[in-house]
Amino acid sequence: MEKDLGDYRKSYDKGALLETAISDNPMELFQKWFHEVDAHFHQDETNAMTISTLGLDGYPKNRVVLLKKYTFEGFIFYTNYESEKGKAITANPNVCLSFHWAAAERQVIIKGTAEKIADNLSDGYFESRPKGSQLGAIASNQSSVIENREVLETKLKSLESEYETKDIPRPEFWGGFMVKPIEIEFWQGRANRLHDRIRYQLQEDYSWKIDRLSP
Repeated sequence: MEKDLGDYRKSYDKGALLETAISDNPMELFQKWFHEVDAHFHQDETNAMTISTLGLDGYPKNRVVLLKKYTFEGFIFYTNYESEKGKAITANPNVCLSFHWAAAERQVIIKGTAEKIADNLSDGYFESRPKGSQLGAIASNQSSVIENREVLETKLKSLESEYETKDIPRPEFWGGFMVKPIEIEFWQGRANRLHDRIRYQLQEDYSWKIDRLSP
């Protein structure tokens, strides 16, 4: 099978990213962009982001997860700590996050270090989840090999019966990570492929060095 994609073309003209319109802290610009995309562009799951880790086999791996909170300190998502992703982060906490907001012709790329959040924060988020999602987190030994889907569905039914009239405790193997950024790049598509790229790099005094990168 062969298909030539060389004729795929798109003109980028939805916006601009100029130094006169940015703040000294990248999290303020991230918040501005996130709100703009969420409010003004058709974007399914604005909080969907790709996380890249270096696996225990030495290969990098990307997968899409959902951002659940962001603060001036970093970006929080939740996962099974014993999954392939969780084990990779435990072994090497240096990760990369990326958001691709195609409708707005924007990308954000974040390099940083991931660390587990406090148990009480994970507890609070777990309690806020729908009961089905809570049970799903317990039913799935994420990333492990299973014989078929029936294994999952049987285990879920058993858990539904077990917790029909009881609160569901957060399992110790499930919780949140916060990615604390050391570098954030904002990319805005522009005409003639002369895209705007603004990079923030964290300095020793916790200020941010701002540079424009050539596209």
